[in-house]
Amino acid sequence: MMNINCIIVDDEPIARNILKTYIDQVPYLTLTASCEDAFEAMQILSKKDIDLLILDINMPRLSGFEMLRSLKIYPAVIITSAYPEYALEGFELSVTDYLLKPFSFARFVQATEKVINRTSDVTSLTKDEDLFMMVKSEKKLTKIFFDDISYVEAYGNYIFIHTSQERIMSKQTLIQFEQQLPASKFTRIHKSYIASVKNIKFIEGNELSISGKKLPVGKVYRENLMKSLR
Repeated sequence: MMNINCIIVDDEPIARNILKTYIDQVPYLTLTASCEDAFEAMQILSKKDIDLLILDINMPRLSGFEMLRSLKIYPAVIITSAYPEYALEGFELSVTDYLLKPFSFARFVQATEKVINRTSDVTSLTKDEDLFMMVKSEKKLTKIFFDDISYVEAYGNYIFIHTSQERIMSKQTLIQFEQQLPASKFTRIHKSYIASVKNIKFIEGNELSISGKKLPVGKVYRENLMKSLR
């Protein structure tokens, strides 16, 4: 089973401790950070690859929903709140689940399993020599050949898959999609982009050219990018 790196964001120490206890009992969850407010969490998200955000709504300075709206890209989200009236707003922001405090350990596990199940939106043949994958897009499964993909772009809880013929939108995170791709054909170049190695034309400074488009190259991804081109 895949490992999920998660962070807790809640201004209440008791709530954070309960969540930490729950996380410690779930083998596929790894707690990366426990944050008192949204600003601390945003710092973590900018520096580390996080798969799951366990987020309270009512917090000082910046609420959980305000935090999500301020982020162009964010991982899977489980909302924890004492207020049921915000549930609809949460799902409009594409959260995975909404837990009403106080919630049981069993209900918490159920929510985290939904995060795991989101990976089933992509069905890959999993080996490098396989030619294509099936991607869920707009309530249908679309066959996409690996060789047709130029690059993949993250946008919130969605991705845009840019191929030689079209742009395909799928509701999943970039991290989830990356796990389905053959590592020999694709490389992460930025927290928001994955590029097809064979389609990279040139690299200039902190940008690369691919299929007539210039994409940013993040500092932390540059070394692996250069290795993939050797």
